[in-house]
This record gives sequence, structure tokens and C-alpha cells, in this order.
Amino acid sequence: MTDIGKLAAEAKDYIIERRRWYHSHPELSFKEEKTRDAIISDLKALGITEIISMTDGWYGCVGVIEGGKKGPTVLLRADIDALPVTEESGLAYASQNPGVMHACGHDTHIAMLLGAAGILQSLRAELPGRVKLLFQPAEEFVSGAKEVIRQGFLDDVDACYGVHINSVLPTGAFDFCNGERMAAGDHLKIVVEGVSAHGSAPHLGHDAIVAAGAVIGGVQAVVSRFNNPLSPLVVTLGTIHGGQRANIIPQKVVMEGTVRYFDRNLMNKVIDEIKQVTENIAAAYGCAGTVEYKHGVDPLSNTDKRLVDLARGAVTKLFGKDKLIDLEKNTGGEDFSFYMDKVPGVFGNVGAKSDAIPESALSLHHEKFSPDEEALAMGAAVAAQFAVDYLNGEN
Repeated sequence: MTDIGKLAAEAKDYIIERRRWYHSHPELSFKEEKTRDAIISDLKALGITEIISMTDGWYGCVGVIEGGKKGPTVLLRADIDALPVTEESGLAYASQNPGVMHACGHDTHIAMLLGAAGILQSLRAELPGRVKLLFQPAEEFVSGAKEVIRQGFLDDVDACYGVHINSVLPTGAFDFCNGERMAAGDHLKIVVEGVSAHGSAPHLGHDAIVAAGAVIGGVQAVVSRFNNPLSPLVVTLGTIHGGQRANIIPQKVVMEGTVRYFDRNLMNKVIDEIKQVTENIAAAYGCAGTVEYKHGVDPLSNTDKRLVDLARGAVTKLFGKDKLIDLEKNTGGEDFSFYMDKVPGVFGNVGAKSDAIPESALSLHHEKFSPDEEALAMGAAVAAQFAVDYLNGEN
């Protein structure tokens, strides 16, 4: 029996080297052209020649490994876009693109999938089926997965697998749990419009800032007083813009934020209540309040027990059962949920927090986030083991 753990250990230096290259060359969502081209070159260097690029201005690609025997198709996914963050890590391989950083760890996802690709390519003659290696763009804008589906890359897929690097789990630990894992993530925009006047005569206008302040409190009351506390709901207004100068009663305020929940039936109820609260409170101040609401990602749940068991089994087989740690669900969002709406799938976390690297415990999206690279070969091994076990029909 092939020792996938040994193959991954042998590929460790390669995986880390590729992670560092991608870390130093980050690109934002919808601009990942050079990243995509580098991935294609890396796949070809591994001997993978069947590579299909996304079209219509989307910079993703899929590498295909055809097994030596007929069988099902399993898809392994990595997201490839970076964030508009100015890196302050001080690393020798820090971002060379000012104001752009792989602060969410997508560089590690690319490297782990390339590592898995090399392992699976070396085993291709033994594989009873096919592996699709998906390098997905625009995850940070929750757009890439939908476009991957629209362009037909999931049409022949029987199961899918995805992971995220994690700064809470210790290096070498993995989380694959049944049930709810990540929340839906929607976008909220509230506009409050009043009547301008001189700041010395507020009675001659209708103050949009004062009204907006009251609307903020009202929107939070939707969470604390209209929603069932047994059904998690988060409404965060992250930006507020309004006013022209200090001595003018402002005519307009624009606020934007995010809404998170696990119950799909909650969305329409939340929209209606936020609209009603906004309109009524704004009207009480002589202003008009309007709400724009855009659905982002669906809740992500591991509902296929067999796939969860396969992922957990891969970890146990390679590194022992004690490397499995069950994390609580969280209200982050992931557009991998769209794949799992279409085909059976499993999603997990790869721990990369080391006491020797304080920056590895920082939150994702932090300008100094630096995961422990010792986790990467292990993540590649689990992905490859999962694919092999799935194609071989293990339970």
C-alpha cells in the first residue's frame, strides 16, 4: 500500500517553497491572472497536462488527473485570491505587491493542493477514477464558486473536498465535523436621507446623522428582540459615511454591513424586519430610510456523513486519531457552500498555530498573520488520502 504520508513528507520543501512564492505575489479577486498562469506552469511541471482555464475574464483553472481505471470523479478545491491588506509581517517573502496580501491564507491552500496534486499524479495508474484539482478565483467576493458552477466544472463531479487554514487549531490538527460549520453571509446597505440646513439652525432641516444613529440601534434590536435567541443571527454595520462639513446638517448617510445566520428560512424575515425598522425610525426623524439587501453565500453544513467519515479516516490513517479536534461552528462565510448545494461534499480546517510562531495565532485577515508552514505537507497528505479513499470506495 502506498504511503501517502511519506510522499507528502518528501514533498514538504516543494510545498513550502511554492507557498512562499505565491505569498510574495498576491493578487486581488478578479485580477488573479498571473497567479492562474503560475499554477498552470506548476501543474505542467508535475506532469499534469489536462488543464482547463475558466473563461469570460475569470482567472481560475482545473487540472485533471485521469486514473488508470474507470471510476467516479472527486474534486479538490483551493481558493487563490488575496486581500487588500498592507502586509506588516516583516517576512523575507512578504508581499511584493503594495496593499495586497494573502492575509486569509489562500497561498497555503494553493500550496497544499499542488502538494496533493503531485502525490496523486504519482499514483495515477492506481486510481480507479478521476481527480479534478480546482484553483478557484474570487472567493473573497463570494463570486468564484458560482461562476465555476455556471461554467460547468462541477457537472461531472461526484464529490468535493475543501479546507481552510486555521489559526485556532494547533499545527497538525484537523477539524472535520458533521452538521453546521459556517454561516450564510449577506450584504446590507442602509441609506438615510434627510434635509440639509445650516448647523446653527437644525430645526430648519432633518438631520440624517441623528436619524441614522437611531436606525443603528433599531437594527440591533432586530437581533436582540425580534429574533429567536435559539437561532443565531449577527447584524454588523461596518461602515458609516455621511455629511459634508462640521457646520452643515447632513442630508444623507450611507451605512453598509453584513448579516450572518445558519437557518436559511431566516433571511426573508430578517430583510422584512430591517426594512420596517429602518423606514419607521427614519420617518420619525423626518427622514427617508431605504434598505438594499444582497444574498452572499449559503450556510455551509457537512451533511454527508460518509464523506465526513472519509476525511476523518484520512487524518486518523496518516497521523492518528488524536489529530482530530472538533471545532464549534462559526459565523464566517465560505462560497464552497455553493458546491455542496450541488454535489455531496465535505469541508474542514487545517490547524497551523504554533507557540513558536506568535503570528500564527493571529486572526485571519490580520496584516501580520503567518501560519506555521509545518502544517502544509500534512494538509496535502490528507487531501490526497481523502481522494484515494473516495475513489477506492472506502466507507
